[in-house]
Amino acid sequence: MAAVTILCATVFAGAVAVGAERPVTVVALGDSLIAGYGLAIADAFPTRLQQALADKGYAVKVVNAGVSGDTAAGGLARLDWSVPDGTDAIILELGANDALRGFEPAVTRKALDTILGRLAARRIPVLLCGMLAPPNLGAEYSRTFNAIYPDLAAQYGAILYPFFLSGVAADPILNQRDGLHPTAAGVGVIIERILPTVEQLIGRAKTPRS
Repeated sequence: MAAVTILCATVFAGAVAVGAERPVTVVALGDSLIAGYGLAIADAFPTRLQQALADKGYAVKVVNAGVSGDTAAGGLARLDWSVPDGTDAIILELGANDALRGFEPAVTRKALDTILGRLAARRIPVLLCGMLAPPNLGAEYSRTFNAIYPDLAAQYGAILYPFFLSGVAADPILNQRDGLHPTAAGVGVIIERILPTVEQLIGRAKTPRS
């Protein structure tokens, strides 16, 4: 009887330990597309992503570190306090406002390069969300700007999601009246498409860092 009691206690303790496992903390660092411009908090990308992950059995906390209007340089300026100690992984979505304002691609590249370098030094895995330049800026601008994301992802070993607004951009049904920010339905499309890549990020976050 004593042996059975000990066995049951051991199994129960193990179950409690598993249930009490610390959630993976993912900081979504970005602009209005992360912040949830024009949406209820419940419909913003970080909230919806956390729920989608929970539905698949992941214990993950997704922190909304989006600031509307932010540029890549703006994200760099607030990097330290936006990504506190204890952060397990980063979803990095910046650069859309740089392109909309016609910034030189070299400026955007330098800011993102510095962000990725500092996160690499902290051994925090990153999912880098690519952006595409508006076509009205010309073919040369688009070629130079669009190359920033795959280049830097390869350089730092980050996971690349080629275009954050894939399946949503330019679709009037999935965007708000400004044509730039997704509706709640649009966020749903983003979540559905990016979820497998986020799962890959979580896998990296759970891997011991050497």
